[in-house]
Amino acid sequence: MDAGAVAGCLRDKTVLVTGSTGYLGKLMVEKILRVQPDVKKVYLLVRAPDAASAEQRILTQVLGKDLFNTLREKHGLAGFQKLIKEKIVPLAGDVGTRNFGLDSSTSDDLCQEIDVIVHGAATTSFYERYDVALASNALGAQYGCEFAKKCPNLKLLLHVSTAFVAGTQEGLLLEKALKMGEALRPGCHLDIEAELQLVEKVKAELAEAKSGGSDQSSEKIAMKELGFKRACHFGWPNVYTFTKAMGEMLLEQQRGDLPVVIIRPTMVTSTYQDPFPGWIEGARTIDALIVAYNEQAFPCFVGDRNDTMDAVSNT
Repeated sequence: MDAGAVAGCLRDKTVLVTGSTGYLGKLMVEKILRVQPDVKKVYLLVRAPDAASAEQRILTQVLGKDLFNTLREKHGLAGFQKLIKEKIVPLAGDVGTRNFGLDSSTSDDLCQEIDVIVHGAATTSFYERYDVALASNALGAQYGCEFAKKCPNLKLLLHVSTAFVAGTQEGLLLEKALKMGEALRPGCHLDIEAELQLVEKVKAELAEAKSGGSDQSSEKIAMKELGFKRACHFGWPNVYTFTKAMGEMLLEQQRGDLPVVIIRPTMVTSTYQDPFPGWIEGARTIDALIVAYNEQAFPCFVGDRNDTMDAVSNT
């Protein structure tokens, strides 16, 4: 399906996007507004304590970026602001809680409107706290699925995962659905509920060791070490890919007849062409190597010229 057909599918549709403050999320929002200005509404769920804070995050961390300069030039400043006011609706919430942290009235009303959900929210740190990664990457997928099931007009739940749910396996790897409990390490069974209970057990033990008050610093270190240890135990190289794999498992188990599409990008670099070439935010994945080479801090890179490197440029 070409871009024009995809844009046509979004005409007069209401879209909910999670993770819009992230790199891919920003690109998604900009792309929707640019190729389909006749989209009905785009709700942007962001972690914030209230509506005002959510709006401020969207204005500064999403719409205020240079990425949207093409849209500003196309519509003019006044036209761009009008477009944003008509189409963009910030929502204060949290993907790591049921109903995305929305109150029941807001959640019920939103479910009646939504046609498409783009679930891209995630913590992408390879060395994240285990409890944080589980909430965002694993339970976030489950709660997103639960929310989607309450949307009577839903046409699509698009879940953004990662190619590296496959871990460090080599060779031709088919993009088949991950089965619940199937670990990458032979002979291991992954029980997600047991992992959640383990996290609570370790945190409770830390709190007890501190006479009823857990030391935040020691808890943070312990949670990071636990995540890395558990990921390696089950065959994944880090807590990010491990918990993203769990998210896929939970989604596959609970999706039922939901119209679900899971995408697994590899290393994401800068924009290739649209809205303009070379837009990037920070030094991501392999970009640190490019920056270091440019600054002559990294004069050479050892490798095989015949190897293939898989990277995604956004268009």
